[in-house]
Amino acid sequence: TRADRCPGGCAVLMPAIVTALLLAAAASPAAVEPPPPLPPLPADVHADSRSRMPLLPRSQLDPEGQRIWDSLTRQGTVPLTGPARLGMYSPKAAESNYALNQAMRATVNGTRYFELAALIAAREFDQQYVWTQHEPAALQAGLEPRVIDVVKHDHDPAGLPERDRAAIRLGRALFREHQVSPALWAETVELFGSRGAAELVITLGEYAMSAVIVTAVDQQLPAGKVSLLPAR
Repeated sequence: TRADRCPGGCAVLMPAIVTALLLAAAASPAAVEPPPPLPPLPADVHADSRSRMPLLPRSQLDPEGQRIWDSLTRQGTVPLTGPARLGMYSPKAAESNYALNQAMRATVNGTRYFELAALIAAREFDQQYVWTQHEPAALQAGLEPRVIDVVKHDHDPAGLPERDRAAIRLGRALFREHQVSPALWAETVELFGSRGAAELVITLGEYAMSAVIVTAVDQQLPAGKVSLLPAR
């Protein structure tokens, strides 16, 4: 009989069977969807450099250029993309820019303000490549997300710590108004000291230069890198 084939009643067994099936389904690896295809590069952008300037091989440099290439390579500063690689078209400039960057990374203001200055310049030029390279570094340097968001979304810096507020206002004055009021400069020197104020301005200028370089050559993000800077 049916009862003989299902002792104790099939109704008793059904919950256990369903539970076992659910557990087996949960243990099975979920199907992984392939990532969406990368958008095509602009027609004038080279696939190797992801910019309008193809990668320049070391062999095409003169002996002095090769010396600089080797020096920078030993320090890990000749990536495939970005201003450092483009700089190899002018090796002496690349060498000087590297020295400037290293000096500003050791600023008396600390790494947090170095990264804040880089982000301010990137935002003012709406420069996706520079911003996306520096936002993670800024977070790692201790720059709080709320400060980053003020710069990213062009918000009023009122309410931020006074040094952060002054740095943001200084950058905006330089890049938007092309002048700095006596009161704002006096506040900057008071908060950062003379050397700190000078190094803050130098860092803003350095990353304005980086923004100009990568914008001119339409530098694309590395393949697979997610953009972090929204349009205004």
